[in-house]
Amino acid sequence: MNSRFVRIASLAGGLSALLLLAPRLAFASTDGGIDTGDTAWVLASTALVLLMTPGLGLFYAGMVRRKNALGTILQSFVMVAVVGVLWVLFGYSLSFGKDHWGFIGSLDLIGLRNVGFDAYPGTHIPKQAFMIFQSMFAVITPALITGAFAERMRFKAYLIFGILWATLIYDPICHWVWGPGGWLQKAGAMDFAGGLVVHVSSGIAALCCAIVLGKRKGYGRDEFKPHNLTMTLTGTGLLWFGWFGFNAGSALAANSVAVTAFVATNTAGATAAVVWMIVEWLHRGKPTALGVASGAIAGLAAVTPASGFISPMAAMAVGLVTGAVCYLAIMLKGKLGYDDSLDVFGVHGVGGIWGVLAAGLFASTALNSAVRNPGLFCGGTLIGSQILGIVAVGAYSFVGTWILLKITGVFTPLRTEKDDEEAGLDLSQHGEVGYSL
Repeated sequence: MNSRFVRIASLAGGLSALLLLAPRLAFASTDGGIDTGDTAWVLASTALVLLMTPGLGLFYAGMVRRKNALGTILQSFVMVAVVGVLWVLFGYSLSFGKDHWGFIGSLDLIGLRNVGFDAYPGTHIPKQAFMIFQSMFAVITPALITGAFAERMRFKAYLIFGILWATLIYDPICHWVWGPGGWLQKAGAMDFAGGLVVHVSSGIAALCCAIVLGKRKGYGRDEFKPHNLTMTLTGTGLLWFGWFGFNAGSALAANSVAVTAFVATNTAGATAAVVWMIVEWLHRGKPTALGVASGAIAGLAAVTPASGFISPMAAMAVGLVTGAVCYLAIMLKGKLGYDDSLDVFGVHGVGGIWGVLAAGLFASTALNSAVRNPGLFCGGTLIGSQILGIVAVGAYSFVGTWILLKITGVFTPLRTEKDDEEAGLDLSQHGEVGYSL
């Protein structure tokens, strides 16, 4: 007990020393070149994206059994805190610091050193506004993965894995695509709001986690019915609401590009929800609430990488394909034999891959001057760079996730004991329950 107290005290002392250095980490404090309207929109979008992670927790928690509801929500909620700290300490620097070999940023911005109130390059918003907006993407991405191993991963293992994954997988991929000098950006790959950085990376990682951790106890024999679909629909509404900040906020300005992304986001999400409902109705004989919710989330995920580059009708085409393809991907899961508990790969992985390809088909210079190489249907060759991005991000995420799971397993078992899994994560991992009925 005393040694544990000493370790905690030492950690607290180290953090205190770092905080005492903060006044010496000087940064500029000028408002030159700042547009208040753009800044207000980005800060509002930051709050919208923050709301998505607790919303994701509700979306996932409604689909698990009652005994795992609270633990599932916490897996999302805790990332707001954990990654929020990591991002300020070094995550932002690794993602957006001075480039090294096109692969990773430096530590020149550690502790937000020199991240002040002057304009972020290419924008009219303060660097700190850009930083905090980007932090919300770093928060939600590892949280997305949790749906793949829902109801069976130890909380301690999840924390270790989440910290490693956010640092060693998310930060480098973010730098490749969005950071200054990132190699995928130089190769021409385009990702408006996180198709590669968020959805492909987390979707592929989720598939790896499902394979490595194995199936839930009783999977294929027992029923695993959602315990509270009203909670899932509430989470869906919060995610859809927040997604406007996720996509339209990525314009980093209150301008026509933000409007383009806003309209595309709603159009694709609505179309995919309708298509999923129709396909499921034809296939199973009845439309379900879970199906409509899943279709909406799949459409929102798919349009993300293309949202600031495409027309409303192109967004509708994205949603049309998404609703059918992601439904098919989930139907094939049983035949392929892996237990992706909440279909993260089928929705975010497959949807994200299609969305990145869709940007390569429909991206238009007329809608966004940042599109230097238009999509295939607009006379360009962007599709080649998009395929390269999918292969690179997918391979790095899968292999890196596998390695990090093995490293985590050295420190603690990944899975709960069978008795603990039977009792549920709420009691076995946290000593509390989501419902007292």
